[in-house]
Amino acid sequence: MKKTFILLFFSIALLSYSAAFAVEVAPRISDREIIESLAELKAGQSALQQQINDLKESANKRFDDTNRRIDDLKESNNKQFDGVNKRLDTLQWLLGLFITVALSLMGIMGRILWNQQKKLTQIETSLEAQKEELSFLKTLMEKLQTLIEKLLPPRGVL
Repeated sequence: MKKTFILLFFSIALLSYSAAFAVEVAPRISDREIIESLAELKAGQSALQQQINDLKESANKRFDDTNRRIDDLKESNNKQFDGVNKRLDTLQWLLGLFITVALSLMGIMGRILWNQQKKLTQIETSLEAQKEELSFLKTLMEKLQTLIEKLLPPRGVL
């Protein structure tokens, strides 16, 4: 077991020693190359900034177009709702007129029926009184006839 640990220790030490020598030394870069690289980076950054600005302008234009379309849709919807509101106002006016006419007719018909019932009651009362008078006259006539029959001589005598 000791041999295994020792062998493992030496193999790790050998591998780490060889990795340390694997790094290459970078060549020296001159100031001119650094300046040229920086100039290229600045030009690339300017190009990126220009692309970003173009994208912003494009997005703003799209947003403006979308807002304009939304405003146009709102305006057309408002026009349609105004038309519907006018129709509903007309319908409400007509419905009110219909209800008013119907209630007026019902009132007139009620008044007519009330007067007719009142007249019918008066007629029934007068007919009842006339009936009583007729029955009274009939009984009087019957009594008069019996009285006349009593006053006349018998039939075979004359």
